[in-house]
Amino acid sequence: MTTTRPDIPRPITRPPRPARRVPSSWPQVLIYAGAVLVLALWWRSTGSVAGLDGWLTEAGRVTGLLAGYGCAVLLALMARVPALERGVGTDRLARWHAMGGRYTVWLALAHVLLIIWGYAVTSRTDVVHQTVSVVLDYPEMLKGTAGFALLLGVGITSARAARRRLRYETWHYLHFATYLAIFLAFSHQLANGAQFVGNAWARAAWYTLYIGVALLLVWFRFLTPVIGGFRHGLRVAAVHAEAPGVVSVYMTGRDLGRLRAEPGQFFRWRFLAPGLWWAANPYSLSEPPRGHRLRITVKETGDHSRALAGLRPGTRVWAEGPYGGFTGTRPHHDRALLLAGGVGVTPLRTLFETLPGDVTLVYLARRPEDLALRRELDAVAAARGARVHYFVDEPSEYSLPLTGRALRSIVPDVRHRDVYLCGPPGMTAAALRALRQAGVRRRHIRTESFEF
Repeated sequence: MTTTRPDIPRPITRPPRPARRVPSSWPQVLIYAGAVLVLALWWRSTGSVAGLDGWLTEAGRVTGLLAGYGCAVLLALMARVPALERGVGTDRLARWHAMGGRYTVWLALAHVLLIIWGYAVTSRTDVVHQTVSVVLDYPEMLKGTAGFALLLGVGITSARAARRRLRYETWHYLHFATYLAIFLAFSHQLANGAQFVGNAWARAAWYTLYIGVALLLVWFRFLTPVIGGFRHGLRVAAVHAEAPGVVSVYMTGRDLGRLRAEPGQFFRWRFLAPGLWWAANPYSLSEPPRGHRLRITVKETGDHSRALAGLRPGTRVWAEGPYGGFTGTRPHHDRALLLAGGVGVTPLRTLFETLPGDVTLVYLARRPEDLALRRELDAVAAARGARVHYFVDEPSEYSLPLTGRALRSIVPDVRHRDVYLCGPPGMTAAALRALRQAGVRRRHIRTESFEF
């Protein structure tokens, strides 16, 4: 690891011109409108419903249509469309994706159970024999069954209890099974769905939906990073130790202004080095973009982050992004409070330098030596006349209890500030409660999460 550290330029106070965004409410409107159209498709193609078998079968068809639509929406939310990532925010999109995933898995499960039950009532047979008949005798059902099993498996591994036991890289690659699950289930939908058999318009609409989402995925998740990798020619310039288990990676490239990265945003970084090239992990910028240079600061939390300390200068880098709405756009106040926990200071370091107006940074860490980037933060505070407060758990006399009263004692006007919060999950949850106790409105708080 090289310890040569580039000089830190004089702080700047004006952020770059933000890229175009979409209003955060539009995607939700489109998602709900699509669900209404799916229900209209079922309604238009369904006659009168009578008897227990009819109600069960039609309920199975409705849940199947909605599950199929939900799969397309889930992929679109994670297609990494820049306008969505900036306008809605990556954290918010991830929450929508997680919530939608739960609904979709339950809809798919309900579809399977209701259809089999309804068919069993119609044919006057038991559920076990009907299940065997459906899987083996109906066209494309073996593919559909395999797709459902994969989708159910992805849903189980995405549950919070399971996710906590998985490395990010493991969880990320298990999620690729979703593509195979949806591919296998797609042909089953068209072959067996009563709304699609004999209805060319419905089939064309379903093809258009899935092909459109597939194009978004191919372009933004696969081709764009490759094109950007060749266009910008990013390479590792230096690696510098900031604190125990924390390193900064400096990268240089060409034409980086075209990235239009904003302070507070992150990229997904792929380092073309042995053991690292196969993973693209998200790390925030830890200084504002400066001409031909970008920097990230990473804490050792797993195999990937640990390996970054051994990167050699000249290593090729592909950067996918920028992503995230954790920026200074559309403020509610002319004052801001930045609340950082541990390595969560990295995106706040960029905002501390670039946000206009009165800015205060509160930085919490476990020990004094864990306060990464402290020298830079002090320099920024001195250059712009801002305030920075450091608190550590050890020794305890320098700790800060995360309560509303404690926050008001440090920042008396906290309820009249925009708050930017980033840190470990436990600290973030405690800080959110303290901010609400201090009278800060939820819509005035922006968060960046470490969870996946």
